Amino acid sequence: MWLFLFAMNPYEDIQKIFNAAVAAVHPQRLLPHALSATSGSLTCCGKTFPLAPHSRVIVIGAGKAAAAMGAAVENILLPHFPVSGVVVTKYGHALPLQQLELLEAGHPVPDENSVLATQKILSAVEGLQEGDLVILLLSGGASALLADVPEGCTLPDVQQLFQLLLHSGADIEEMNTVRKHLSAVKGGQLAKRIYPATLCTLIISDVPGDKLEVIGSGPAVPDPGTFAQAMSILERYHLTTKIPLSVFSHLKKGGLGEKSETPKPGDPVFQRVYNSLIGSNRIALKAAAHQANALGYTVVVREELIVGEAKEAGKNLANTALQYDKKVPACLLQGGETTVAIRGNGKGGRNQELALAALKTLQDAGYSGNHLTLLSAGTDGTDGPTDAAGAIADAYTLQEANRLQLDAAAFLDNNDAWNFFRQTSRLLITGATQTNVMDIQIVLIT
Repeated sequence: MWLFLFAMNPYEDIQKIFNAAVAAVHPQRLLPHALSATSGSLTCCGKTFPLAPHSRVIVIGAGKAAAAMGAAVENILLPHFPVSGVVVTKYGHALPLQQLELLEAGHPVPDENSVLATQKILSAVEGLQEGDLVILLLSGGASALLADVPEGCTLPDVQQLFQLLLHSGADIEEMNTVRKHLSAVKGGQLAKRIYPATLCTLIISDVPGDKLEVIGSGPAVPDPGTFAQAMSILERYHLTTKIPLSVFSHLKKGGLGEKSETPKPGDPVFQRVYNSLIGSNRIALKAAAHQANALGYTVVVREELIVGEAKEAGKNLANTALQYDKKVPACLLQGGETTVAIRGNGKGGRNQELALAALKTLQDAGYSGNHLTLLSAGTDGTDGPTDAAGAIADAYTLQEANRLQLDAAAFLDNNDAWNFFRQTSRLLITGATQTNVMDIQIVLIT
């Protein structure tokens, strides 16, 4: 047993486990199970659609995984019939495509290219008939990448709202409730544009609970939210006096019934809409558990997704690791998506903040051992406005922090986790992974 433990390298193992999780939800692995075709038909969302000679097949997509999803769809469909359409992804996430047009745009705040891409997508689905078929490829990030500007507002107005929401501490469901009511494509409105053609949406989820109306702001599903709810969310986070007057006026008019609500359950525009969830955090965690077992770890998976403030999540995870008293070596796994209420002017992301909060908790508990290794990272390869997917906290991190006299509490208060982990050489940098199923936290106990 001692020889086996000595042979382990937790720092390398934790990255292998994370990489296995990400690989399991890559579009090239997911799409062949969700889409197939012959020269006369297409099977998608669990249903086979016969295609007449005059039928058009249009592929559109938005999200951090959109380029990889588009490439996978081309590999499946092009041997049987031509494909046209438009997909938009985040800058730095592009891949070569054969026939689909690919645009890159801003995330997490939309930019001019987001608006342009949305216009091109709407043009691609204009004038479709009942026998036509649209495949929508949807993944995390679509709310910013598939964006438009409501009448009476400007793009800077919308950008300011997005930025305020991101810094408010609101969760993804709350943010998207507001975003849907400042758009003519979100909240089921894209499905309205495509009707009466058939719409099949293949979805990689980046939201807790995998709620279809939340993922990418639900462009192809009925929207249960209202203008009044959007306004109440802004009030809850004290944003009504901070948002541009044009945005406030738009939402106020909607609440008074002067603007049309998003389409609701039962609306006939959804009669030919099919949605299929093909990738999720749960799939990634299952693959992580399999890899950890193969490396010799006893695996404990937390079934409940982690939400709420990243600092609290990091503190709780560190305390769980400190209190673990079962079989070792062990691997604790959890996933989800936390939030950060920005109060400082540092640089970081929710995963780096979580890892730093965990490290501070270990310090506060007087931990000075070398048997805990913790990783928190985004499966998309990006964490906030940084070049890192997340960060690793281990004995080396503690040693470097002590050597460099870095005060974890001060960095945490300033939301500056990136600079802390940059100096301790424990940023996890993967580059764009071409997928996005929220975040994963891994703790190895040896």
